[in-house]
Amino acid sequence: MTTDAFLADCRARLAFDLLSNTWNAVVLWALRDGPRRPVELRERIGGISSKVLTETLRRLQFNGLVDRQEHSGAPARVEYRLTALGWTLLGPIDAFGAWAFEYGDEVMAAQEAACAEDPQLPHPPG
Repeated sequence: MTTDAFLADCRARLAFDLLSNTWNAVVLWALRDGPRRPVELRERIGGISSKVLTETLRRLQFNGLVDRQEHSGAPARVEYRLTALGWTLLGPIDAFGAWAFEYGDEVMAAQEAACAEDPQLPHPPG
């Protein structure tokens, strides 16, 4: 396996792919305080549909970052928790968040300036 970050089989690209989906990092961050039921995750996150949350949890489980636990009883209950591997991504997610807090205004100003110069560009969210 190569270490060139631009090649498809590179581990660095794998990491970027994991964080490129907006909801992956958000759901991982929402699980940092302990196991949560899907309804609790939706309440905590806001703006995520049940369908997208389910897809995200399955993707995170597939990648070994989240564990699904079924609890018997009436009614049956399902909870999700971070795996040991999932915990290792909280540091990089926190670093991205700190970067966004520090430089987000500059990025948004650049987007607004670009849109002012070229009205054909898509406008930034917000």
